[in-house]
Amino acid sequence: MESSERTSTIIERLRRAERVTVAELAEATGSSEMTIRRDLDQLAEQGVLRRVRGGAVSFLRGHSAPFPLRELDETGTKKQLAAAVEELIADCESVIIDSGTTTLEVARRLAHRQITAIPLDLHSANALSNAPQVDLLMPGGRTKPGELSFTGHLTETSLRALRVDTTILGVCGLSATHGLTAHDLEEVPVKQAAVAAAQRVVAVCHGAKFARTGLGFVCPITDIDVIVTDRAAPADARAELVAAGVEVRVV
Repeated sequence: MESSERTSTIIERLRRAERVTVAELAEATGSSEMTIRRDLDQLAEQGVLRRVRGGAVSFLRGHSAPFPLRELDETGTKKQLAAAVEELIADCESVIIDSGTTTLEVARRLAHRQITAIPLDLHSANALSNAPQVDLLMPGGRTKPGELSFTGHLTETSLRALRVDTTILGVCGLSATHGLTAHDLEEVPVKQAAVAAAQRVVAVCHGAKFARTGLGFVCPITDIDVIVTDRAAPADARAELVAAGVEVRVV
């Protein structure tokens, strides 16, 4: 099993259990215990877990994984979703690009397009910074360590001063009942300002997000115009969104 696959397996185990052992992870991944120990040491440095004798204690239960680990998750699906979102964007549009790993793939796709881009984290800003056709506007504000997302009064004020064609939102949780939700409460008012600034709101997420609800309420489902997702999204949940008047595109 390759390193990225081992990491995904370990992360999944850490989400389900408070404690994992080197022996069980070695068996689950088909790797040596020495390899697993190295993997656990690296994850400990990233703040995912605490090493204990014979294994590790998870820091992930109830929390999202660090950005570098999330970026490695479902990379193929994220690229497909990003390609579908790009098809929705016309040349010369002004576009707010939300923070997150899926929206980072969208930023990479849009780097060759003639647009005005307002990224909400430094990861996407970096992806767009050397794009000759992109007019890059930075919203300002405080950056959150690790995530590098913009938060706070300066970010919200900047977004509320804008009127853009499209906002592309990342998703922590999504349903017809609970709307769009986020795990990080600091990001909620920023996302809300991005929604208010746009003529059209496009939400992008893989299907697993339909089964989750974040702590912070961002907006009702009726504030979203288009949802781009994959076939892992439950058919009944997609049908509820369509019934609410939302266009759902499945890649």
